[in-house]
Parts: sequence; C-alpha cells; structure tokens
Amino acid sequence: METAIAAVLLLASVFFQGVVEGNIGVNYGTVANDLPPPSEVARFLLESTTINRVRMFDADPEMIQAFAHTGIAVTVTVPNELIPRLTKLSFAQQWVKTNVQPYVPATNLIRILMGNEVLSTANKLLIASLVPAMQTLHTALAAVSLDRRIKVSTPHSLGILSTSSPPSTGKFRQGYDVHVLKPLLSFLRATNSPFMINPYPFFGYSAETLDYALFRPNSGVLDENTQRVYTNMLDAQLDAVFSALKILGFTDVEIVIAETGWPSDGDEGQVGVDVESAAEYNGNLREHVMSGVGTPLMPNRTFETYIFALFNENLKPGPLCEKHFGLFQPDLTPVYDIGIMRPTVADAAAAAAYDNRILLMIICLVDWFLYLALAG
Repeated sequence: METAIAAVLLLASVFFQGVVEGNIGVNYGTVANDLPPPSEVARFLLESTTINRVRMFDADPEMIQAFAHTGIAVTVTVPNELIPRLTKLSFAQQWVKTNVQPYVPATNLIRILMGNEVLSTANKLLIASLVPAMQTLHTALAAVSLDRRIKVSTPHSLGILSTSSPPSTGKFRQGYDVHVLKPLLSFLRATNSPFMINPYPFFGYSAETLDYALFRPNSGVLDENTQRVYTNMLDAQLDAVFSALKILGFTDVEIVIAETGWPSDGDEGQVGVDVESAAEYNGNLREHVMSGVGTPLMPNRTFETYIFALFNENLKPGPLCEKHFGLFQPDLTPVYDIGIMRPTVADAAAAAAYDNRILLMIICLVDWFLYLALAG
C-alpha cells in the first residue's frame, strides 16, 4: 500500500514539475539595423514564448521601459568604459537615479552587470576598478532600498581559467585568483549574488568532438582524478569553473550561465555550423539545464541560463557565424524550434483540458488509496 501511494505521489510531483517554466533567458543584443522596436519584442516574448528572462548589453531606457508590467526578469549592463567612474559613490548614485529608479517596480529589474568579460580585456584600470565599482553600486542601491531586489554581478569568459581539462583541475589564472576573484567572490557571497560565466562549447569543439559538444550520444570523457564520466562539453566547462571556485573556498556561490549558444550559419566548410546543429545544441541545452540532473560535480541542480542570442544581428563584426547566433529573425519568426514557443489558443485549450483530466485522475487515485488505507 505504501509503495502504491508513493508511486502516485511521484506521478503527481512529475506532473506539477512539468507545468512549471524554467529559468531560461535570452541575451537581447542589438548590433543590427533591422530589429523591431523594443515594445514589440517585449510583447512577443511575453505572449508567444516561454522565455521569462532577458539580459541586455547596456541600460537603454526604451528597452527597459518596454518590459514594464510584463513580469519578465530583466538584467542590464554597465558599459566597460563606465566602470572606473562608478567607483565614486556620487556617480553611482546618479547612475541609479537615472537608469534604475524611474523603471522599478514596473519593470522587473533583477540584476545589474558591471561590464562584460572585464578580466579578458587585460585593461589594468578596468580590472582594478571592477570590484570597487560593484561595491559602490551596491551601496547606491542600498541607499534607495533596492539592494534586495536588484543584485550586482559581472560575467566572465572561460579565459579566466588557466586550466580546465580535466574539469577537476580547473583553476583561475594566477594573479587574478587572489587579487581580483577572491574579493569579487566575497562580495557575491555577502550580497547573495551569482557568479556569472559565459561557457561556449562552440568555441571549443572540433569535428571529432561535435557529438560531445551538441549533447549527442557519445562514449564520454573520463576525468581520471574523480572517475566521473562527462557526456557533454558544457558540463565539463561548468565543472572546471566549480573546481576553480573550490580552490578559493566559494562552492556555495551560485553559478549562472550568462551566455551560451550556437550559430545557425557560418563560413563555407565549417563543420557543425548549420540550422540543425544550432537547434540541437540550444534545444538539448534547454532540456539539460532545466532537468535538475546537474553536472558530475554539481548534481541535482538546475542552472539559470541565458541563450545567446535573441536575434540574428546583421551588423556584428567578425566571421559570418557571429551574425547568426539568433533564435529569431528580425521579423520575429523562429530560425528553428527549441520548444520555447507558446501554443496557439486552440492548442493551449486542448493541452489545458488534457492536463485537467490527468490531474483529476491523480486526485481520484490519491483519494482511493487514502480510503483503502483508512479502511484497512
């Protein structure tokens, strides 16, 4: 009897888990001259997709305002060039007054990023100013009672690691580890903010490791130090970061995937750069980070994840693939389907009716087993 009841309760938990949307966001880049207005983008994301988080690469007022009353969680970014100025409290307070206060609480602003991949710039002034600027901005937010609502962090490329393979040997670059990352991590821990990382299997794969990068079935890669087998490259990249955090004593700080993605087009001859591969990577990524499986070194967890990018951006510099990371074309049609589109009204009604029948069946089963248990 107890086994039967447990089975029904497990079925119920799976049902309820299935109807909850995960923390999947997108990077809303705007390096293009053919994108729709932000108000149209916000309405589209709210009404037509399950995307519930957006990361912006600046603090554009029109874009922030566009997400008012949508409930979509918004992250904005301080441009790298402003970081040294934000070490001064007066400037930080003015920045908050101009770029934050007019828009909350109507816009669900949850996070401010101090620059983007600052350590990778090798700019000594920016790097030296990074943590002081984050601390000062937090102080400015606290002064207007927004520090609990809005967190401050900064995203990093995997270039902050000196070693990453095997994952158990992950280590931050010498010099940055103690002088920058340790105080940064102390700040993140104290303010309950996440450590944000930009892992890109796309920039680490070869023709031989394409299956491993795309979450396809493969023989796996053994980390001989831990005897853990890795079946995809993203897990290996995340665990290398975790190992580096462990060395400094900060495994309790949450890891957020600030950027990851795969292009749907590129220069001739690039293996695995096509619509099918992009759909496979981002679709499998979405399922994996929401599954609760976690990684070999971080089991049983989900990861807040931001796919790069929302749109194909026709003015992005560099190789052709840089213009084709988008989930959507500028006319809001999907480049490919990864399961983030909301169903039509008719489909939604049918799905809701089906869900209601399943739920009713579960309730009846639970009632029946409880009756039998009491009667016995």
